Amino acid sequence: MLRRNILALIVILALFALAVSILALPMFGREGMQLGLDLKGGIHMVYRADLSLIEPGTEAEAIDGAIAVIEKRINVLGVTEPVIQKLGGDRILIELPGISEVEKAKRLIGQTALLEFGELAADDEEARWENELGRWKPATAVIDGQEKELTSAYFKENTYVDYVENKLLLVFEWDEEGSQLSGEITARLIGKPLGIFLGDEPLLGDDGLPIAPIVRSQITERGNIDGLSLNEATELSQLLNAGRIPVPLIPIYEQSVSPILGAGFIDMSLKAGIIGIVIVMLFMIAYYRLPGVLASLALLFYGALVLAIFKLIPVTLTLAGLGGFILSIGMAVDANVLIFERMKEEFRTGRALGAAIETGFNRAWTAIRDSNVTTFIVCGILYWLGSSIVQSAPVMGFAVTLFIGVAVSMFTAIVVTRSLLRLFVGTPLRRRTSLFSAYSGKK
Repeated sequence: MLRRNILALIVILALFALAVSILALPMFGREGMQLGLDLKGGIHMVYRADLSLIEPGTEAEAIDGAIAVIEKRINVLGVTEPVIQKLGGDRILIELPGISEVEKAKRLIGQTALLEFGELAADDEEARWENELGRWKPATAVIDGQEKELTSAYFKENTYVDYVENKLLLVFEWDEEGSQLSGEITARLIGKPLGIFLGDEPLLGDDGLPIAPIVRSQITERGNIDGLSLNEATELSQLLNAGRIPVPLIPIYEQSVSPILGAGFIDMSLKAGIIGIVIVMLFMIAYYRLPGVLASLALLFYGALVLAIFKLIPVTLTLAGLGGFILSIGMAVDANVLIFERMKEEFRTGRALGAAIETGFNRAWTAIRDSNVTTFIVCGILYWLGSSIVQSAPVMGFAVTLFIGVAVSMFTAIVVTRSLLRLFVGTPLRRRTSLFSAYSGKK
């Protein structure tokens, strides 16, 4: 028995050392804890996808495509650990921690990034766009018996910004079908302007005027757009290379959090956690004596192990998530309270230390199991409900941290504390029941 207890102690110490190493050092590709917006600062946005023009049955595919394009666009910003996920059936949640260029991020995310080319419309023709240069209709050509519009959807994803003879150019290349369209259209429009539009508005040059170059020759493989500023050309190139979002996105919620405010939250949460743990440990030691000391050691092991798991998964820690973690600490102590109270009852009946430990743990287990299972169910419900609301991060973060914390607390209470108590069974201290309970006599 003693040999098995010593082996269990070695395993526990090894786990504790590993947990501390994970927290202190960059391991398994993790540099540090992943903090949410309310702790790190950043922007939280929710978009609703307009699925009215999508063919029925392809809605999920369209949302997934939009998320993939958004991920490419956000990579351009250099944001570390962004959160981009589906929210319900038609919403997309985006969280960008630590970002400073909020307006640029909103432009990159929200634009459909589709350049449309147009030609001047006759007086009796319907126009899609109007500006100071005239009335415009989409530039079209017939390919394989089907009339198609010329847009940047036919660009290869290799546009780039270049300088030629001190002129800044946005260079693009057509794919095979785009090459055919462009060849027919530009051959027809030689000597005439070719308008370029971004959404409902004309693409404006650095001088604020619409860009509509005169077609000088047939364009079949590659072309360029001049007149843009460096920032405009670079941003447009990034958008085009990331791809086109297949559905319009409508912003429905936005929240920005200052990094300074987030740092304040971290400081207050840390202080609250330390104060709470110290008070709980003092109470356990004062009331349960030696078992209280062992429970406090198990609590330190619990804290290190849970935080290491948070770092490895990784769990995005929000203020609500920290609240869930602190609550789980109380629930970890609650399991020890049930066990120690059962042990006290066994001491009153005259049982020895070893029998009191085993019986106390066995009888307390069902109550601990049932209470924690109900907590797991509640965490599952919270996570499910939180995934469908706009402010999902706090609710989901609370559910995840509480679930993990309670699961680990079952391990520390049943395995760690029990193993530590068993070490005293074969020692002279086993006869001093006053060390194991504030009440040491018989009932």
